[in-house]
Amino acid sequence: MFEASLGDFFQVILIILLIYFGIKIIFRFFGPSIMRFIFLKIGQKFEKKFNQQQEFTNEMHRKGKTTIDKKPPSSRKVKKEVGEFIDYEEID
Repeated sequence: MFEASLGDFFQVILIILLIYFGIKIIFRFFGPSIMRFIFLKIGQKFEKKFNQQQEFTNEMHRKGKTTIDKKPPSSRKVKKEVGEFIDYEEID
């Protein structure tokens, strides 16, 4: 069986803390530039998708011309009766 001494335990804890604080310091200095880079790439993807959509819309408008000669007849008929009314008496 392997046995860990108290010195080895503290050494592992010290290494974990050094790694944690080292990453924290690195992100404090380089975090804003990393985030700026990520947001720039996301913005470029959105812009690319938007431009593709604009090109598709412009292409659809260029394909043909639509003209309407007359207005189609209205098929809606207004019904004057709202509903069936029933007389009732209140019972005490």
